[in-house]
Amino acid sequence: MTQTRTPGQKARTQGTPRRTSGGSRASGRTSVRLTGRGGVVVLFAACFLSLLLAAWTGWAMLADIVFVMTCGLVACYTRPAGLRSVVVCPPLAFCAGSILAQLITAADTFSALAGVLVTLGTATLWLFTGTVLTMAIALGRGWRPELPATVLGNLRVALRDLRPRGDRWTERRLAEPGLRLRS
Repeated sequence: MTQTRTPGQKARTQGTPRRTSGGSRASGRTSVRLTGRGGVVVLFAACFLSLLLAAWTGWAMLADIVFVMTCGLVACYTRPAGLRSVVVCPPLAFCAGSILAQLITAADTFSALAGVLVTLGTATLWLFTGTVLTMAIALGRGWRPELPATVLGNLRVALRDLRPRGDRWTERRLAEPGLRLRS
């Protein structure tokens, strides 16, 4: 397809005209959105395949870098309703992928267990980075952790009542109904 432009006019495309109405997407923008489960599956698959590739090639950093990149991508492309499960799962997906990859590539069970422990030990910083990246992107996209209202509502009151303030503290504690000062 070629574009032609005459002076003073917008460029137009020669060939088959594009439909502007009645098409599947009016904006022309295609976007991939994952559900929460889809994001978890993509993260697990990326961890598993990168750990397999790292075991076969000897590039240990490959799995770690792919993990952090996948954490960011999954957090960006997951629907806002599914962000809760995506925020929780990165370390679990890496651990499950590591166990499965070690069971496939290791000679026996003991070496598989040792390989899993070594892999998790050497990837700790990368696991932390990927999890923090996922949480930061999810918070930026509108995910807020749900805390019970009683935790935040009573926290100020609980902290205020725990601090001793001399005579004022005992007077206030005695003034509350149902509380007695121990003698």
